[in-house]
Amino acid sequence: MRSIINFILLTASVTVFFAACDKAETLPFYTNGKAPVLTSSANTLAPLATDSNKIVLTFNWTFPDYATAPSNVKYTIEIDSIGKNFSKPDTKIVIGSLNGSFTAKELNNMLLARGYAFNVPVDLDVRVISSYANNNERISSNVVKIRLTPYKVPPKVALPTSLKLFIVGDATAGGWNNPVPVPSQELVRLDETTWGGVFQLTGGKQYLLLPVNGDWSNKFSVANNSVAGLSAGGDFGYNLNDNFPGPATTGLYKIIVDFQLGKFSVTSYSGVLPANLYIVGDATPGGWNNPVPVPSQQFTRLNSSVFELTLPLTGGKQYLLLPVNGDWSNKFAVANNSLPGLAAGGTFGYNLNDNFPGPAASGTYKISVNFVTNKFVVTP
Repeated sequence: MRSIINFILLTASVTVFFAACDKAETLPFYTNGKAPVLTSSANTLAPLATDSNKIVLTFNWTFPDYATAPSNVKYTIEIDSIGKNFSKPDTKIVIGSLNGSFTAKELNNMLLARGYAFNVPVDLDVRVISSYANNNERISSNVVKIRLTPYKVPPKVALPTSLKLFIVGDATAGGWNNPVPVPSQELVRLDETTWGGVFQLTGGKQYLLLPVNGDWSNKFSVANNSVAGLSAGGDFGYNLNDNFPGPATTGLYKIIVDFQLGKFSVTSYSGVLPANLYIVGDATPGGWNNPVPVPSQQFTRLNSSVFELTLPLTGGKQYLLLPVNGDWSNKFAVANNSLPGLAAGGTFGYNLNDNFPGPAASGTYKISVNFVTNKFVVTP
């Protein structure tokens, strides 16, 4: 009897098992998506400042065939400098739509933040990455190339009306005395909106930047000089409350003041800033005789960091720049005087190997030497 009961129970269990299997529904099968195809409304753009709020560029792409409603799909537009493989792209997120647009201002701000110059075309790579809303199944589109020219915008901080800039403060050699000693405490204008200079600064002290030497009426300063790290750079403005905080350690520093971005930077200067500068060499009237004749072969110091001299040079010869007249111990020279075009200007340094190459033709030339940029320029 027990065997019969066991058999009946086993038969019932098997029947229930297969019945349960028969009731299961077939699981749905979702196919993978496919790469969206990206197109652009334009491939070359040079918008004007007056176009800043207008849509100037639209990207369109095809649906990637995800197994979800189109309204649920996430798209990330990526824009990067050409050839960078989207290592640091600017991005814009679009949900559910098959296009994304940019105003001229959006694109312009993107390029300026990357440090590109006004009115100079920039080549960019663009792609769109599709995904589910939770970023699963990310699929990249083809890459579209565009050329975009950034337009000029007003500087964040208005330029000094004098177009000059002077440094004053107990961090400087001249202290808080105003007027400050010139030319040693005047900055050089590097381009339309940038000034710079090399200065000996006393650690733990402060300074201000003045548009007019000898005048306390207006100044460039910072809002709060207790902000951490501000001694190395940050935001500045016009007639703000606080002095610039100087570096903690005494030394030679390069200060760059960018009115376009409203930023300044302070970095340790590893070069040598001479108090005077002289030229010697067979390209000069005095030849290699040292000391050189003065004042004819002594540069004029224009500001903290730029020296300039106009003199006749003999074609096809060479020269050196000396910080001390009559002393061969140290010199300013070039690393390799065989570089093409170096006679007209380039990079120089302290105690490098080669003489400066003089111009090919004899004539009168102006030589300008900039210790902020470590560049020299020779012009007829």
